[in-house]
Amino acid sequence: MEVVNARNQSTKRKRYYDDDGEDENDVVFAPNSNGGAINKKLEVDLSLLEAVEKSQSKNAVDVVDLKTLKKLVLSFERKLKDNIEARLKYPNQPDRFADSEIDLHDDLHKLSILAGAPDLYPDLVNLNAIPSILNLLAHDNTDIAVDVVQLLQDLTDPEVFDEDDTDDEPARVLVDALVENNVLELLVQNLQRLNDSDPDEMAAVYSTLSTVENLVEVKPAVAEMVCERTKLLKWLLGKIKVREFDSNKQYASEILAILLQNSTANQRRVGQMNGVDVVLQAVAMYKSKDPKSLDEEEMVENLFDCLCCLLMPLENKERFVKAEGVELMIIIMKQKKSAYGSAIRALDFAMTKYPPACERFVDVLGLKTAFAAFMGKIPVSKKNKKERYQEELEERVVSLIASLFGGILRGSRRERLLSKFVENECEKIDRLMELYMRYSDRVKSETERLNHLELDDLEMDEEEKYNRKLESGLYTLQLVAVILGHLWCSEHPQMRARVELLLKQQKLTNKDVKDILQEYHDNIGDLDGPEEKERAQAKIQKFISAF
Repeated sequence: MEVVNARNQSTKRKRYYDDDGEDENDVVFAPNSNGGAINKKLEVDLSLLEAVEKSQSKNAVDVVDLKTLKKLVLSFERKLKDNIEARLKYPNQPDRFADSEIDLHDDLHKLSILAGAPDLYPDLVNLNAIPSILNLLAHDNTDIAVDVVQLLQDLTDPEVFDEDDTDDEPARVLVDALVENNVLELLVQNLQRLNDSDPDEMAAVYSTLSTVENLVEVKPAVAEMVCERTKLLKWLLGKIKVREFDSNKQYASEILAILLQNSTANQRRVGQMNGVDVVLQAVAMYKSKDPKSLDEEEMVENLFDCLCCLLMPLENKERFVKAEGVELMIIIMKQKKSAYGSAIRALDFAMTKYPPACERFVDVLGLKTAFAAFMGKIPVSKKNKKERYQEELEERVVSLIASLFGGILRGSRRERLLSKFVENECEKIDRLMELYMRYSDRVKSETERLNHLELDDLEMDEEEKYNRKLESGLYTLQLVAVILGHLWCSEHPQMRARVELLLKQQKLTNKDVKDILQEYHDNIGDLDGPEEKERAQAKIQKFISAF
């Protein structure tokens, strides 16, 4: 049996294979001497097949209603009681309690039919079946625990809930009951005893991670709960450290990214667990090689997502610099493999509002590599031939250079940064103005479009209009204007003359740049506190005054 990773598919399910690797449901035929076909694996007795079909139809549940639910739960509780009694009575004689375990296994599978009737979830909770089901995650027979994991995955699968149904109460009732009855702790404890070398248990690992993802989707607070109450983060970090790639390593990287995405607490927690270094080691495996498959490529992107999330708190930026993360990202860029763009993104996160990372970047000769990307000299591959990919990369490099100017304010490093815009007859300023015009045209087009929408009586407040303009490229245009502000304030005559010449060629003046900077100034938020907002606005005001 092998696990099929289905991150981008609509469902996550395990497929079962027999020992020779073929799907159990596949019937392989070979021609016989009469021109017909016989099953290569075995010749099936048709009467036996008929008996199986009758048995299945007899056991099938046509309608899932409250009455059916009560019958299923009552049967399950009886089988559970029988199994507990048999194990207590014959603790050292497995053959004496094996039958009760088979019955329990069958009843757990029958309960999965409830996934087709999520409106009955509150009734399932009211029947007090949840504690009994969850306690089986600690069952001595891991096969029973695996059955429970599969059941939980089925019941919490987002696909069982109608997307058009705005009432998600049944899902929340179930998830709340699961969490209250320690599903997180029990899932992770069971996860730690599963062995990836066993196909069934490998599938159970996947199902466990899938269940955690489902729980987070229904109840986002679970993302922090599972990290506070369990050792899941430790398990995930251990999994991504393994050199060999498999679908569970990929899924572990995805779950880690989900847990880090919107939680500063989790970002800090992983940082304290040496997680920055672990993720750096994981991406370092791809500094000079490309992933061998699309799934592996997706895992590398997940790892970089984790790294960028980790680089949000200041203390993790410090850990990144100490672990020589800046040097590693530059090496990845120089190798020009598929992780090239992701390395630029990570550097952008690391250097934003963190001068030590900017200083290290200049010290280890990162300017040459960064400005090569700024000039559009990026490695060509199937992935980055896509226009949107190149645009995203372009925007990241602009942000990175703006961060460098914001983090290096004086000294020889500042001079080295400024000198880049003078070399080769100010070609970097030419490129900067090229970007300025392109993004300016985009923003103008979007502004006109929004104005037309307003004429069509589609109401839109100023904040929404501003956000739409940001999405169309206004933020990158603002960063280009900020870089122009830094160049202008350097009072370097050659740079000023070049900027003025290029503006004049485009029938623009300093006032056009000032207007963009003024809009940026007026919309700086106070997410980092009122003092930081005031400091940021003062910096932009300096550029406005200089122009």
